[in-house]
Amino acid sequence: MLPLGTAVAVAVRNLGRVFSHQGALFVATQSVTSNQYNCDSKKMSSSTKVTREWHPPAADGAHTAPLMLYNSFVDEKVPFVPAAGSNSRQISWYACGPTVYDVAHMGHARNYLSFDIVRRVLEDYFGYNCLMVMNVTDVDDKIILRARRNYLLAQYKGSGKTADEVKAYAVKAIQDAIAKQHSKVAELHEQVSKAEAELQAMGDDKKQSFAQRKVNELEAAVKGEALKCKQAEEALADLEAFQLTGAPDQTDSLLALGGDYVSEALDRELGAAVTDPAVFRAHAAKYEREFLEDMDALGCRRPDVLTRVSEYMTEIIGYVQRILDNGMAYASNGSVYFDTQSFRVCGHTYGKLNPWAVGSAALAAEGESNFETSEKRSPQDFALWKTAKPGEPAWDSPWGMGRPGWHIECSAMASSIIGSRLDIHSGGEDLRFPHHDNELAQAEAYYHTDGCKQWVNYFLHCGHLHIEGLKMSKSLKNFVTIREALQTFNARQLRLMFVLQPWNKTMMYGEQSRAEMKAREAQLKNFFQNVEAAVRGLEINATEQRWHADEFELNNRILSTQTAVDQALRDNINTPAAMDAIADLIKAVNKYLEKKDAGAARPMLLRKAAAYVTRILSVFGIVDGPSDRTGFTEASTSAAANDEMGPRCLDVFAAFRDEIRAMAKSKTDHKDVAAACDRLRDQTLKDLGVQLEGTNGTVRWRLADLAAKPSDTTSRYLDALAAFRGEVCAMAVAAAEPREVLAACDRLRDQTLVELGVRLEDRPEGKAVWKLDDPAAMREEIAARAAVAASAARKKLEGAVDRKAKELEKLEGLAAMPSVQEALADKYSQFDSSNGEPTHDKEGKLLEGKAKDKARKDFEKAIKVREPLSKKLAEDPEALDKMRAEVEELRRQLEKLSA
Repeated sequence: MLPLGTAVAVAVRNLGRVFSHQGALFVATQSVTSNQYNCDSKKMSSSTKVTREWHPPAADGAHTAPLMLYNSFVDEKVPFVPAAGSNSRQISWYACGPTVYDVAHMGHARNYLSFDIVRRVLEDYFGYNCLMVMNVTDVDDKIILRARRNYLLAQYKGSGKTADEVKAYAVKAIQDAIAKQHSKVAELHEQVSKAEAELQAMGDDKKQSFAQRKVNELEAAVKGEALKCKQAEEALADLEAFQLTGAPDQTDSLLALGGDYVSEALDRELGAAVTDPAVFRAHAAKYEREFLEDMDALGCRRPDVLTRVSEYMTEIIGYVQRILDNGMAYASNGSVYFDTQSFRVCGHTYGKLNPWAVGSAALAAEGESNFETSEKRSPQDFALWKTAKPGEPAWDSPWGMGRPGWHIECSAMASSIIGSRLDIHSGGEDLRFPHHDNELAQAEAYYHTDGCKQWVNYFLHCGHLHIEGLKMSKSLKNFVTIREALQTFNARQLRLMFVLQPWNKTMMYGEQSRAEMKAREAQLKNFFQNVEAAVRGLEINATEQRWHADEFELNNRILSTQTAVDQALRDNINTPAAMDAIADLIKAVNKYLEKKDAGAARPMLLRKAAAYVTRILSVFGIVDGPSDRTGFTEASTSAAANDEMGPRCLDVFAAFRDEIRAMAKSKTDHKDVAAACDRLRDQTLKDLGVQLEGTNGTVRWRLADLAAKPSDTTSRYLDALAAFRGEVCAMAVAAAEPREVLAACDRLRDQTLVELGVRLEDRPEGKAVWKLDDPAAMREEIAARAAVAASAARKKLEGAVDRKAKELEKLEGLAAMPSVQEALADKYSQFDSSNGEPTHDKEGKLLEGKAKDKARKDFEKAIKVREPLSKKLAEDPEALDKMRAEVEELRRQLEKLSA
């Protein structure tokens, strides 16, 4: 081999390589030309073969685990392989969007926020390029009904009906609704009994599993309909109890109680007369806009393509026509129905996602296979196109005026954008059947001549969101709107709540989760603040960077966390497990910092840990990631982070307060406090490039470099620092008590700096640490601490009042007692004038012997009972009056504190 360190001019003429795996030798031979090259004092020839050596890392046969996704087609986790091939990073995703007939609630958030997290992981962690398509259903039975009913209810309100007329109409409407619900519940109970009987008769385990799921879903439907019945009965009771007084606003109050039932009754009577298309479009447009605003507020990424039903009518009609042409649909009286029997005959499977639900009208209640008509060939058939009815919007078609069925809309729009094969289709669990099963059937029928047997490769369904044991739903009226939830939680806390739950499992929602989410958010925030505080001001080139055991241990923890997170995300995007691993890393970093003296931590290692946590949180959307912004990001960073002078100013601020606080605690002479103020002005601030001018009463600051312009944030810091120094100077001149100085330091920490977005944490060693934080969050924390302190003070005061009042009551009771002689007068007639002891019994006989001893005991007992009062009065004759005043004062303080 050639000696190292020798300069060689090499021209490569030919290169031969020998590759081998499993760690075998890799050989490359090169012909080189050497100029005056000495080797063992001998000249090389003009053409010399040089062998270069490299050993490939040994492969142990292991490979990266595949990404597993829970696929509703088989209800288990399966490897994810893009339709374009296992090496492709291009995937397509169609998401069932909202039917925009009412406000979005947290049940919707369960779907869209959960799948936003899944999408972010696929895009930002696994690196897939996802074409995301989402529909907006703006033509649908629910929209038509709600728009029409709202319109009719508004007209009814303005019709001049009296409160008596409105109450009578509302009572009748609710009574009709209750009767209808009782009938539904009874019918469902019959279907549950029938399904249970079918379950008992089955011997095959798989069939039993399907039958059990059918029973479970029917029982859930019973609970839902029973809740609606209960709500109607409660509304009726409230309405019947409503007292009519003739007040002008009582009509509105009555409709607030029974408006939903009134609008339903009005629709049955007058719905066919509503023919203005603007009524329906305006209704859908309003709630579409609100839905998108809610998604933005939750931090959900917008889809790449948004498809509205009203804008794809041509494609939908063409889709229906092709299914007809392929022999899997039939027209009847202006409507077109999907032919499920013909679909099966053509070699397709109907009900792939929810086979146990096929044929159950109750489980198809949200779809279109349950409407009563004699036109369908089979009860399982469903409408692709509905003939026009009075009071509904309609479009022209080969079959006459009408509108699309619900299911055909998604199949047609998804196919128009993505085509005959979708990688992913997502939606809520309740859409499995009939909606998604019917979508699949329609698409396979449309692409039948292309040989399509599987339109979607992976169907993802998020779990329900439950509240009080039932699915959150508008129809059940047990929902919390997204906007209401954002009054209780901030968007980050809501996202944390969803990240900490498996996306495909049932999730419980409740405001009781707020404390937990706030704690998890605080853990993350404190972690970043602690790292920032630890590395602040550390000069890499001026401090030791050699790793010791603690650094190796922390680095191993980072590596193990990265492995654990990767394994969790490959396992059906298990975000709860990933967050557990992140939490363990945060604990390890905090433990590392606790071991280290100030300035001893390794900043690059800490930043490595913080950067990884940030990356994963950005993948989940908990913090903004690169994909959430466009263009350069310098302008989006905060002024405090960008401004070099801001952190230096806060360092000075915290150090000056530490010094003043320490002086107050040690009761340092006021002259020394004044000297500290002078040092701040004459040395520390000058070194910072800041000059203070004017008297203590009107001190102003300016930068020594007149051309420099501080940021608004730094200016506010300097304003506060100058004001605090002025306050301390004034207290030094006035020889203020140390407690007053300490109170000023506390006000600075809990009020002034909080408003500046600075959290100041006092440490036991006397050096405070500053961190940037959200003022609103800090104010909330301070208010919470104040509330706890006030509660403790109130309990303490209540205890003091109780003790003092009982003591006073006891003493007043003693004061109200008769004298000792009066108390013993029923036993004794005469008493010694010198000591008060009894001398004669009741009959006047002189007491002697045992009788005298007994009398003495009676006397001493009576004296002992009165002793607490006598002692008090001996110490202070006005003790009782003072105690009464003290109890009254304590009660006033308690009343004031409670108020």
